Amino acid sequence: MAETGKRDDPYTAHNFVVQIDGLSVAGFSEVSGLSTETDIIEYRNGNEDITVRKLPGLKKFTNISLKRGMTKSNDLWKWRQSVMQGKTERKSGTIILQDEARKPALKWQFKEGWPSKWEGPSLNAKNNEVSIETLEIACEDIELVS
Repeated sequence: MAETGKRDDPYTAHNFVVQIDGLSVAGFSEVSGLSTETDIIEYRNGNEDITVRKLPGLKKFTNISLKRGMTKSNDLWKWRQSVMQGKTERKSGTIILQDEARKPALKWQFKEGWPSKWEGPSLNAKNNEVSIETLEIACEDIELVS
């Protein structure tokens, strides 16, 4: 007889919230760049054979890319503009993946983030797609906290 138990289904990727400095910032349609990497330092002692040792080097965090439909709100543009004027304002944020009941399931926190790139929408009179703006946030730390 098969044993029944609690299912552990994977979370869907469409149910998420983005908060920057604790504020929910408009609905984003896409988040990417939740990635970390460590440089590899290759090293070999002169008295060893031809095998190379691989040591961990600097850790790196990729830029987080946020996409959303354009609205009247220009808060993201103003944040980017402050960087272009030499007044970089660093912020922390959280990307929250929610379960089917819209309760937080997983949270990624980024620290010391600032907008390194803003991209406006591609405009085309031949289609009726939503105009999308993209913001890339450079950060110094990404951590999965739950």
